[in-house]
Amino acid sequence: MNKVMLIGNVGKDPDVKYYDADQAVAQFPLATTERGYQLQNGTRVPDRTDWHNIVMWGNLAKIAERYVHKGDRLYVEGKIRYRYYDDKKGQRRFITEVYADNMELLTPRPTTNSATETATTTSSSNTTMATSNDEDKLPF
Repeated sequence: MNKVMLIGNVGKDPDVKYYDADQAVAQFPLATTERGYQLQNGTRVPDRTDWHNIVMWGNLAKIAERYVHKGDRLYVEGKIRYRYYDDKKGQRRFITEVYADNMELLTPRPTTNSATETATTTSSSNTTMATSNDEDKLPF
């Protein structure tokens, strides 16, 4: 099984490229941090931050282009992939990437007045509907 789950912060805005028939691929770095701790003998182990290369395809790439920005906290689920290439000097370079299958934005978005008004209107209309039906009163 090849499954990776990461929670971290986006290092830079996604680099999105389009190719055949409006297909998209997005790439960006994600930083995960393992918190430091102190051993019983008093030795302090510092925080450790790792950087991961995230790759998203298709609709997920388009969503990332629209909603993911530098500094956002993100949950990414996917697979580890390895590839290599030869650079201009002829040296072989290896790259580890996470091909994302799923993502969830963890950074709260600021609410706008129109979104607040819509939520208020929806909740008040639901309340009205719930209280207008007296036949379904609960005994508690």
